[in-house]
Amino acid sequence: MTWKLTLPCTKAEAEQLGSDISPLALMDEPPTLMTSEETEESWRLDAYFEAKPGKGEVAALQALVPSAAGAKPVIEQLPEEDWVTLSQQGLEPIHAGRFFVHTPAHRGSAPEGAVALEIDAGRAFGTGQHETTTGCLIALDRLKREGFIARNLVDVGTGTGLLAFAGLRLWPGARATASDIDPVAVEVTRENAAINAVRLGRVPGALDTVTAPGLNHPRLKARAPYDLIIANILAGPLVGLAPSLAKALAPGGRIILAGLLTSQAARVEAAYRREGLRSRFTITRGDWPTLVLRRPR
Repeated sequence: MTWKLTLPCTKAEAEQLGSDISPLALMDEPPTLMTSEETEESWRLDAYFEAKPGKGEVAALQALVPSAAGAKPVIEQLPEEDWVTLSQQGLEPIHAGRFFVHTPAHRGSAPEGAVALEIDAGRAFGTGQHETTTGCLIALDRLKREGFIARNLVDVGTGTGLLAFAGLRLWPGARATASDIDPVAVEVTRENAAINAVRLGRVPGALDTVTAPGLNHPRLKARAPYDLIIANILAGPLVGLAPSLAKALAPGGRIILAGLLTSQAARVEAAYRREGLRSRFTITRGDWPTLVLRRPR
């Protein structure tokens, strides 16, 4: 990628970009997005492209940051150097419970005893940098510490595969599945699985990958009921998926819900309570709560 487009944005817009870049998924070659804080009041969006962005790409990015209306985007061609490595030097590793999530720029820097996972900041969401992903990792760590055992888990809307990998690190003998509506995300998950020595397959201890919305796939339905369901998506889809996800959760099972704001938590939790689930605990990171619910035995 040799072209960069820069626009000003707000902190709220930067956080939203971390959880939903679906408007860009329809592009033939979606850009890689990175946000950074310049001052307490101002943030910046950098989008990296393989070719010079045209009017359509510029308009799509401007639509993601309404606060920049009227601002002229800065478009520049980068010198021939490894911009991915350079950009990732600014992405510090994330400590979340026992997990240490890092980019290739920090390979080999994990503290002793940490569960290290390497995720390349690239084509899919879920590097661990966003509060929703961090909250899910902390929730997984807490479930393990409390003695919960997952023998059959699924990561719905997997993005990079990170949360599915984390689940397999905690319960290495589990049957594990990662699904996403975006085939690019599933491809990225498979690539990241190889980087993290996660075996692919449909047997216990391996990760199966499926392209599907929610659990709407024969293989996903056949694998139910699940002891553990992870869904780091958005509030609207989480509410819509409540009946199908709750139905697929085994008695005594846990479901981790994220991708929602504090103001949306009550509505999301109510949707799952209507399906018979009960609140277990909540992890809150900034304005982003992670809900953990259980199905009574």
